[in-house]
Amino acid sequence: MKNLIFFDDDNWKALLPLTYTRPICELRIGILTIKEKWEALLHGKGSYITQDYLSEKFGLIIEDDNYLINSTLLPNPELLELIYKLEINEVLTYNDELLVGRLSKNQMNNLGKGYEGEKLAGIDISNRPEIIKNISKPHHIFSCNASEIERDFELLTKNRTSQPIPDHVLVLGDRSKIFIEEGAIIHNHSLNATKGSIYIGKNAELMEGSMLQGPISIGEGSTVKMGAKMYGETTIGPHCKIGGEVGNSVLMGYSNKGHDGYLGNSVLGEWCNLGADTNNSNLKNNYSEVKLWSYDTEKFELTGLQFCGLIMGDHSKTGINTMFNTGTVVGVSANIFGDGYPRNFIPSFSWGGSSGFKTYKVEQMLDVAATVMKRRSIDLEEMDKKILEYVYYHSAIYRTWEK
Repeated sequence: MKNLIFFDDDNWKALLPLTYTRPICELRIGILTIKEKWEALLHGKGSYITQDYLSEKFGLIIEDDNYLINSTLLPNPELLELIYKLEINEVLTYNDELLVGRLSKNQMNNLGKGYEGEKLAGIDISNRPEIIKNISKPHHIFSCNASEIERDFELLTKNRTSQPIPDHVLVLGDRSKIFIEEGAIIHNHSLNATKGSIYIGKNAELMEGSMLQGPISIGEGSTVKMGAKMYGETTIGPHCKIGGEVGNSVLMGYSNKGHDGYLGNSVLGEWCNLGADTNNSNLKNNYSEVKLWSYDTEKFELTGLQFCGLIMGDHSKTGINTMFNTGTVVGVSANIFGDGYPRNFIPSFSWGGSSGFKTYKVEQMLDVAATVMKRRSIDLEEMDKKILEYVYYHSAIYRTWEK
């Protein structure tokens, strides 16, 4: 089994708030996380080079032969072909940036120390931009999600047989584009595969009256509530609850949008909860290009998109009837409620809404997080507490009301 090491580059900051609590390769896009895609395709096991405060949870393992992979990279057959041909201490570069390297233990142990004991042979692939696809902004996740669902669907279902589609389910399109894992329960339901594949994970439940349009993925143990309308290019990660109307959105896992309301062109982290009738706008009234807050440049940047909704970090929550404007970024552990539209950038550990914010104290937040996770029989471990405490103190710069 190959030893894979995923390294975060400068895009880690540009991908905040989603990367506040994880390395880049732990982001989910398509059916799988970036790390899971590479592990399956290269038949390997991965570890991490990431931010210091994340390293206790996301550790590094170095062996004699190591494949060093830029965490933002999405795999494809052309890139994999080049990687399989790499010799020891040989690297792939693109515009002088390291993409992938096959490095010895000595090289790995001396990265960044000016070590020159073993010469690296560089293979520049700057003349092949078509094979480079990476995730460097939060909105890239939902923008690239449709093609990644199809790639992951092929990877996960190749040479496998789906559980039978129940007779009471209405199927539109090619039945071979629908794959149902063991233990999944599908009630009276509509599955539309005319525009893309539909993947239903192990032990997922699709309640009666709900409708799915591909390409779409429903993760292991997730529940689609009665009457839900699920449009294509959507990924629901493991152990989520989904209701209402959802389109072209990604929920990383363990998050709930269990009631009516619209979520579109959006990305939610883990352990988020959207209260009943929470809605987001994904299109401006004047149909102009949407801007998003960037933690990298610390200003609002044009996305190149006409449709762009909500980006929300882990453990954030909304009260009932919350409304988000087009292109809103919410940090980690924010609690948003009240009437009117809150601001388009809501810092981590914010408590409030359009009428103003105060700080959500970390001690209170950790108590709530432990309670929420316990409902899923998961403990909030000390490593996770340290990460959230780090985010609390280092995101204070954005909570201007504290100054």
